[in-house]
Amino acid sequence: MHRILLTTVSLGALSLAVPALAADLAPYTKAPALVAATYDWSGFYIGAFGGAGYGNHNLNNASGPNTPNANYTANYSSKGGTAGGEIGYNAQSGNYVFGVEADYAWFDMKGSDAADVFQIGSINATNLRQGGTLRARAGFTVDRWLMFFTGGWAYGDFSHTNTVPGGAVDTFSNNRSGLTGGGGVAYALTNNLIGKLEYRYYDFGAYSRAGTPLTPNGQLPYTVNNTYSVVTLGLDFKFGEPVVAKY
Repeated sequence: MHRILLTTVSLGALSLAVPALAADLAPYTKAPALVAATYDWSGFYIGAFGGAGYGNHNLNNASGPNTPNANYTANYSSKGGTAGGEIGYNAQSGNYVFGVEADYAWFDMKGSDAADVFQIGSINATNLRQGGTLRARAGFTVDRWLMFFTGGWAYGDFSHTNTVPGGAVDTFSNNRSGLTGGGGVAYALTNNLIGKLEYRYYDFGAYSRAGTPLTPNGQLPYTVNNTYSVVTLGLDFKFGEPVVAKY
């Protein structure tokens, strides 16, 4: 009888203790789910690019505009290819990317006014041979896609030839500083390889051929204004961690 009474009391005490113990335990919460990692554009990168472009050249001398509505004595265009390399750094904040980029390129963009002979009878030809830029970049990213704008300083190395038909040829070189701006779209093909398509506009201002009082081949002194539009495809290798996991 004592045994039965002891068992009954023990079971009663246990039934009272279990709810109290359960109340002291922290409620169970489910661990947050891991969502897909997003691409991180931050870090250094190097790359190469190639493409083609078009140039416009306005030549002016003391003869003045060749028509009442023109702002030049002679106008001609150039075209050709380009290839080069680049290095840069990006920093990402949320969906925004900011960075700096420098590049150097070989150009072979030639053109002349042979089809529209210079007013005093000579023919001019311009060749952009090489150049480089130092630019800021800013863009908006959606995971592996980046849409960006860029702008800054540009450098160009020019060769100019002035030819008098049946006469002397005057060739000289000129280095110009100018401005460039444009934009493009980039896509992370893998965690470290980034492909991009980019357009850039260059304005190198004007280079001059002085005379005392005429140029070396007997022409009036003149200046040539130079602008270019260039489209390139590029491939960059990005260093550092390529992705960031988000919960």
